[in-house]
Amino acid sequence: MGALPKQRISRHRQGNRRRHHWVAVPNLVACKSCGEKKLPHHVCPSCGYYRGRQVIEIQQRRRAE
Repeated sequence: MGALPKQRISRHRQGNRRRHHWVAVPNLVACKSCGEKKLPHHVCPSCGYYRGRQVIEIQQRRRAE
């Protein structure tokens, strides 16, 4: 014997269960060195600075000519 539901779950009840399953918008803050948007407590992906000092080296992107 398998575990089967006794009754079908209606779309309304199923939607009520999934009501809180949305994707949260990330909280972005401005980088203090370059002004780009970044996640808080993370290294800035555009300049490589974290807490006022450079921690990773970012290569400059060259435009396709």
